[in-house]
Amino acid sequence: MRSAIIGFVIGIVWLQNQPVLPTLTLTLLLLAAAVLGMAACRSLQPVLRPALLLACGAMLGFVWAGLLAQQRLAHALPDDWEGRDVTVIGTIDSLPYRFDQGVRFNLALEQMLVLQPDGSTLATPDLPPNFPPKIALSWYSTPSAGALPAIEPGARWQLTVRLKKPHGNANPDGFDYEVWLLEQNLRATGTVRPDAQATLKNRRLSDFVFSVGNLVEYCRAGLRERIYAALPEHEYAYAGVIVALVVGDQRGIDQSDWKVFNRSGIGHLISISGLHITMVAGLFAALAQWLWRRSLFTSAELPLLLPAQKVAALSGVVIALLYVLLAGFGVPAQRTLYMLTVVAVALWCGRLTSVSHVLCTALLVVVVLDPWAVLWPGYWLSFGAVASILYASVGRAQPQRHLTEMPDRMTRWRSALTSAGHTQYVVTLGLVPLTMLLFGQVSLVSPVANAVAIPLVGLLVTPLALLGSVLPAPLSGWILVAAHALVAWLANGLQWLAGLPWAVWSAPLPSWWIFLFALLGTVWLLAPRGWPLRWLGLAGWLPLLLNSPTQPQPGQMWVTAFDVGQGMALLIETKQHRLLYDTGAYYSPQSNGGNRVILPYLKARGIATLDGLIVSHNDSDHSGGALSILDEITVGQVWSSLALTSPIVAAAPRHRHCMAGQSWQWDGVRFDMLHPQALSLNNPKQKPNALSCTLKISTGSLSILLPGDIEAAQESELLGSNRDALRANVLLAPHHGSGTSSTVAFLDAVRPDLALFQVGYRNRYRHPKLEIFERYGAMGIQRLRNDASGAITLQFDQTLHISEYRSSHARYWYGR
Repeated sequence: MRSAIIGFVIGIVWLQNQPVLPTLTLTLLLLAAAVLGMAACRSLQPVLRPALLLACGAMLGFVWAGLLAQQRLAHALPDDWEGRDVTVIGTIDSLPYRFDQGVRFNLALEQMLVLQPDGSTLATPDLPPNFPPKIALSWYSTPSAGALPAIEPGARWQLTVRLKKPHGNANPDGFDYEVWLLEQNLRATGTVRPDAQATLKNRRLSDFVFSVGNLVEYCRAGLRERIYAALPEHEYAYAGVIVALVVGDQRGIDQSDWKVFNRSGIGHLISISGLHITMVAGLFAALAQWLWRRSLFTSAELPLLLPAQKVAALSGVVIALLYVLLAGFGVPAQRTLYMLTVVAVALWCGRLTSVSHVLCTALLVVVVLDPWAVLWPGYWLSFGAVASILYASVGRAQPQRHLTEMPDRMTRWRSALTSAGHTQYVVTLGLVPLTMLLFGQVSLVSPVANAVAIPLVGLLVTPLALLGSVLPAPLSGWILVAAHALVAWLANGLQWLAGLPWAVWSAPLPSWWIFLFALLGTVWLLAPRGWPLRWLGLAGWLPLLLNSPTQPQPGQMWVTAFDVGQGMALLIETKQHRLLYDTGAYYSPQSNGGNRVILPYLKARGIATLDGLIVSHNDSDHSGGALSILDEITVGQVWSSLALTSPIVAAAPRHRHCMAGQSWQWDGVRFDMLHPQALSLNNPKQKPNALSCTLKISTGSLSILLPGDIEAAQESELLGSNRDALRANVLLAPHHGSGTSSTVAFLDAVRPDLALFQVGYRNRYRHPKLEIFERYGAMGIQRLRNDASGAITLQFDQTLHISEYRSSHARYWYGR
């Protein structure tokens, strides 16, 4: 049966990498083949059964995941509903997140209001067929409307909203927002319209609508408010960590703190993780067992009615369930709950005979209930850690002690510490290949950091945070302050560890053969004592750790136009150099195109330095990610049209204003700055767009022109001063294809074969303007848009090779 379960997981992974879902015919054929194969297993020789069970399990997993995906995708926003204002009635069914500009929450839809010709409203009894049952909304504050009303879980609201289909940025090695929405069953996103622009006013209809889910979210919101009331964020820097440990809401943790936690390798502890759930459940299980063995200090002789071990198992599962509900029933917490439940059921039924059977059963339960779990690192790290511990412990010979030897307390403590140290050693080494495959880096200081953080957070901070969130004041405040003090003390030590130059080992994401070779080396390294030359297993890690980034050949050039939404960002690579042109948009104080798109890509490629960075001008959709990039990686030179007082200029190690006439060569590739003129930089009346750094890059007979946000006046200036230099095979559409750029004369001078439009999906500026977009088409220019293509990669060699991420990495949920 273990072979069938492993095959089932393989089948689900296979389905989640498909560009389209299987047809009904293929589904039925696979189902029939799996059933027939299962029936034929009994007649096969035992040595052949595992292979057949593996194949049958894979077919069943493929079918199961496909059916669930079909069911989930059946709910979709109709095309003609995108961009329309519609008034809906629904309940807040998530923990709202407040940020500087507004609030985000999920709304479970109940009804729609239709405006009648006479001005009255009609409430539809049901939603339109296959309309999304739940949507994700953002409500932004406006100066005219004042502060937003309180948004609380369980409240019923009438809201006028503008919806769009699920859509996210699509970049190599980036976060897939669309599949995350699919997993959460959020089949549309949108914004709440201000009352001044809404046909019907936004108003609360009921303070609370009872349901189990609403009650849980209401309690979570109450606990969060209690913690923030006791630990004001302006006084207690790590209040967000306490909130994350109690209710699983990590959104209050600053990005700079996440950087420290991740570099030190303890990021898995800063939330309601599987480790915390297991520890809390274990503590309560031990307490229940201790009390039950003493019959709750009565004369009832309770252990004779029910064994104390079973009571402990039941208590542990109940506490784990309550804690997971506090976490909002998030996917990582669910995995731990399912695993503990499987162990408890096996113990209760007397079937706890094989740990590997229990692990495989938990593996199966998770993917049956959530087949998208295999797409997230946490799934593989959770089960990978458990599998490493089992491999290095189960069935291994233990030192024998004479029956008459009773270990003293010191011996027991020494044994416990040795066991904990060995477990940490096994998990650290066992997860190295998987961590490098998923993240392209491994923390070298994590063993030290975890040796302190695991007992501190698991046995002290988390219990104190839970107690402080439920006890009455002022006791609750004292306990929460104590928990915060422990976190602050830990964070100070982690900052020192994370700041060490060698704290993290980074390398490009490995190919499959490198990963498998490293996995084989790990198995050899963790083999039982007596296995010959176990240290040779480290040789399997060498290709993994010494892997080097891919790069063009001399004279070649690669250009990656990132999908950063409404913004610009392009990476230009030559044989030995890399230049970033613009850094994407500023999304929020914690999020921008730099830390959300560009840096994950660079880390996955193993790129730790940039030779140059050009910030074309000061608009936030071009400069929004610059500070994050300068803070995270080494940048040799910065060119910009920014004022000398700009924070970006201050953060740059070397800065030069870009000016027409500047040029240089890297590895046979020529770079020429065509704009702005020196006089323009000194003119305070010039708008930022007019100062955009305009760069032409040429290799052999091919070239690309990057004009930033120049407008018609600057295009005319270039035509008059340097018309011949404008000719290029590829053009980045000026100002995202707005109506103020891309004049006929300019396009006629450039005469590109391909135009790139870096625009956001249904952006508020309506870029590119339809007239301009059609102008390119009428001139025979091929057009590619990041909102439709995802990241676009161009390889300049003897010819131009084009790759669109949404096509080369097609998935069945794209555009759905």
